[in-house]
Amino acid sequence: MSASRLPSLSPVIIRLGALGDMILLGSLAHFLRCRYGRPCLLIGTGHWSEPVTRGNPDVERAWSLARHRPFVLDPAWWQALPALKDSAPGPIYVCEDAKLARVERLLKVSGIDRERCVFITDEPQPNNPDEHYLELLERFGQRTPEAVTRMAGAHAYPAPAMIAGPRLTVLQSERNERDAWIDARGWCGRQLILVQPGNRRTMSTQRERYRRFNRDDKAWPVPRWSALLRQVHARMPDAVIVLSGGDQELGLLRRIQAATGLSAVVPCTLRLRQLFALCELAHSMISVDSGPAHAAAALSVPLVTMFGSASPRRWLARSPGSPVIQVGGPPEVERIDQISVEAVFEAWCRLPRVRSDAAVLTPERRAAVPLLARSGPLPLPRPVADAHGPGSELKLG
Repeated sequence: MSASRLPSLSPVIIRLGALGDMILLGSLAHFLRCRYGRPCLLIGTGHWSEPVTRGNPDVERAWSLARHRPFVLDPAWWQALPALKDSAPGPIYVCEDAKLARVERLLKVSGIDRERCVFITDEPQPNNPDEHYLELLERFGQRTPEAVTRMAGAHAYPAPAMIAGPRLTVLQSERNERDAWIDARGWCGRQLILVQPGNRRTMSTQRERYRRFNRDDKAWPVPRWSALLRQVHARMPDAVIVLSGGDQELGLLRRIQAATGLSAVVPCTLRLRQLFALCELAHSMISVDSGPAHAAAALSVPLVTMFGSASPRRWLARSPGSPVIQVGGPPEVERIDQISVEAVFEAWCRLPRVRSDAAVLTPERRAAVPLLARSGPLPLPRPVADAHGPGSELKLG
């Protein structure tokens, strides 16, 4: 069948992964949309799958399965199943490894034709630490399921070029709310430096156990965060240093802010979409290896990432056009607490002093924000009493 007569297909991506995994899948979604002519359907897990794909033209819809509930008892699966069946004969790309048995049971019980599926675990050396995950996704995206080959021929649906890195989309309404929030805090005209000290273990219900037994290889001591942020503040005294994290990380953010003694360091608990909107304006980010680091890179924030035992060759965030600098990683570093303050600060100083795509909300840009966004009801932050200083913390949303 000639390429001009090929029917467009709806690809399906299945990955029960963490936040960073889902952000990286944006590259595969773009690849498959270009290849098959339609946006993808995505089945993930956790609360982050839908926010990560919102507004993305490469993803038609995303469903988030419960992480621990049997899928037959999960309403999200029964919502996704009709769309999955209706997408036939579209290809199904199963990117799961750790929970592959669960996905295979899910497909079998649901009556999905296995010949529509390809599995990333069938790729040569799928866990090679020296191959970046995006390169693995590119190889995987070139595979064609047997059902598609039988329908259209072995050379149908030629593979396009892979984009440089994943991309996230920020909606205009989110920009308006962000700009109003910045204006309400009196930060108009000031650079924003984002700092992400937490990771999935600091968000876990077992976070105190990880901390007590020193089992988090991505944990950096509070005194080092404090020393680093004082140096950053000395270099850019007019900037606002935003300590970002989830509600579960509030205690950690407060301890870091208190240790700095700086009013320019502001803890903020953020929803994902609020973080994405702030990333659009941020001067830079300093982060441990985490999902928010991948989000920042996808939104072209100049980035410094600290690595512990995970391989940067495999997991370093990729950006469409901004620098990403790694500090640490094996074999020299197996835990982030082996990294010095000087190494991180030196890496941050190597980032551009000015972000090329206007990383500051100026009064002129502020005046262009619609009046409704400035005066209407907004999820604006309110100062929260802090044992380490009154009104030193803000909560978004």
